[in-house]
Amino acid sequence: MRLSTSAIALVVGLLVNHVAQAAELPQRWVSAGGALSEWVAALGGESKLVGVDTTSQHPQSLKALPSIGYQRQLSAEGILSLRPQILVGTEEMGPPPVLAQIRNAGVQVELFSAQPDLPTLQGNLQHLGKLLGAEDKAAALFSTYQQQLNLQKKTVTQAQARQKAPGVLLVLGHAGGKPLIAGTDTAADWVLQQAGGRNLATHSGYKQFSVESLAELSPEVLVFSDRALSGEAARAALFKENPILAKTSAAQSGRVFELDPTLLVGGLGPRLPASLQALSAGFYPVKAQAAP
Repeated sequence: MRLSTSAIALVVGLLVNHVAQAAELPQRWVSAGGALSEWVAALGGESKLVGVDTTSQHPQSLKALPSIGYQRQLSAEGILSLRPQILVGTEEMGPPPVLAQIRNAGVQVELFSAQPDLPTLQGNLQHLGKLLGAEDKAAALFSTYQQQLNLQKKTVTQAQARQKAPGVLLVLGHAGGKPLIAGTDTAADWVLQQAGGRNLATHSGYKQFSVESLAELSPEVLVFSDRALSGEAARAALFKENPILAKTSAAQSGRVFELDPTLLVGGLGPRLPASLQALSAGFYPVKAQAAP
């Protein structure tokens, strides 16, 4: 069956419009903020990235890209040398004068929220999907993420029916130095709550605690996140520099767990559901059944 001239013209017009829209999308990206960079990659945009900040460590392939430094201490010169068309980051990105300089150079600067909640994540993914021409994939990723968190919530509810929520402290350190304690209104607090923990720190944001204050809190579970070390080296440095923590009931009972610090940067990231599951297993250990 032959198509009419008008039908052919319509098809050609749609194809031309689609190609034109794709050409208008930015092709050279720089991303600042670990979670945001992970979402760009998950949406199929990794090949467009020409630079990332130091908190963008996942997927591993991002480490091969040029670094623009720490997201809060960016340099306009370093970013502009990569000839980006767009710079994406959260409100944690800065400083503001540098962002203004980058905008003035003709680079599109898009700011996203790092607020740790599902509505914010949905908005971020929708916006990223639009910028990448992957709106359907963004919607599908959010739907899967929401299902994972719903399952996590169900798991925690079942665990709390058997065991009391443990008192937890999350300490953020650097090579074991005096750590910052995560309070409310932080991504760390969101993580602890979603994993089923009861954050013992009631202040807002991150702040240092005195030795006396740490001793009084006596956490049942300790979660540590080190920005310079990892694994046993990070754990050893934390206790060496902060011996009071080694005397807590958490340390004495071996309920000390590590959390990748990049999970706390740039909002909710794609690796968080799996990390929440692992933390919950530590917060609510399955007690061995006594032999008959």
